[in-house]
Amino acid sequence: MNKEIATIFREMAGLLEINGEKIPQRINAYRKAASYLDSLQQNVADIYNEKGVAGLKVPKIIGDKNALKIEEFIKRKKIKEYEELKEETAIRQVIAHFFKSKGLSLQELKENAKKRKIIYSRFTKPAKQLIDLAGSVEKAKEAIDKVAGWANTRKLDYAIETIFKKWLELDNLKPKEIVKKPFYKGNPMIWSEAKKKWFVISKFGEWLEFADKEATIEWKTID
Repeated sequence: MNKEIATIFREMAGLLEINGEKIPQRINAYRKAASYLDSLQQNVADIYNEKGVAGLKVPKIIGDKNALKIEEFIKRKKIKEYEELKEETAIRQVIAHFFKSKGLSLQELKENAKKRKIIYSRFTKPAKQLIDLAGSVEKAKEAIDKVAGWANTRKLDYAIETIFKKWLELDNLKPKEIVKKPFYKGNPMIWSEAKKKWFVISKFGEWLEFADKEATIEWKTID
């Protein structure tokens, strides 16, 4: 149970960041509590059963509010504020995940939005449509990851709208297989299974028996 609550607290910290939380102490409080719960040997449910909410508090780590959230999870297996936060930040989660798939961190996204390099509002409608189409935020993120994996290995650009266009193909979108082939001093090589030897292919097409150390073979990615 400790790990489950720690995971929720970490996710709440991340969701508050996505939501533009102005009080960093709130975010830090969740992360501190999560780290403590991860390291706690005794099950928090046992502590609660023995000492009540008071027993869940830890000076400078778990205060009144987070102790009550732990109690709520012990009793109901969920935390209402967490569920509300997920719903409230759904669109922002999808937008942040889309930009993360393009190599832009949440902080960079916020800075670019402030400088008007990214018009954030332009992404809210397609993000909501994607959630509606996928059925959940997690499914929407999975769809983004599939398109990103497919596009990035082909050096293609993509937008949220690309996911709509490719929706019926999502299950068939596979990242391009990365193939590495052996070379020796710029010349391609081939392995002969029959002779159990490497050969270097000269520019004239001759098979020259490889006599150097295998450490000198250079493996290059072939697009």
